[in-house]
Amino acid sequence: MSHIPADLKFNASHEWVRVNADGSVTVGITDHAQEALGDVVFVELPAVGRVLASGDAAGVVESVKAASDVYSPLDGEVLEINAALESAPESVNTDPYGAAWFFRLQPSNPAQLEAMLSAEAYAQEIGE
Repeated sequence: MSHIPADLKFNASHEWVRVNADGSVTVGITDHAQEALGDVVFVELPAVGRVLASGDAAGVVESVKAASDVYSPLDGEVLEINAALESAPESVNTDPYGAAWFFRLQPSNPAQLEAMLSAEAYAQEIGE
């Protein structure tokens, strides 16, 4: 069974969002997603300054089983990436909600957060 933190927002494509004190958001993939992927061996992250629309492919996660796009959950500009994932992609498997965040985004439309799934709704989405 996947761990699903109650303080995060989720989308059906298995990305999570943590709202930061400055209004930016931190984005990563869920425990459920990393379990489905298996051992992560490579992560491609978006460029800092890139403007994304909700649903845009923002990066890629490759595992021994498959490669999967990581989608932007909101419209906004990439403020920062987690460069540590480039040398330690396996941290996605061990700490998906902590050290293995993917990027920080400055939302251009914060109201989009309201359309994201709560932890409870995401659990139902993935059948838990």
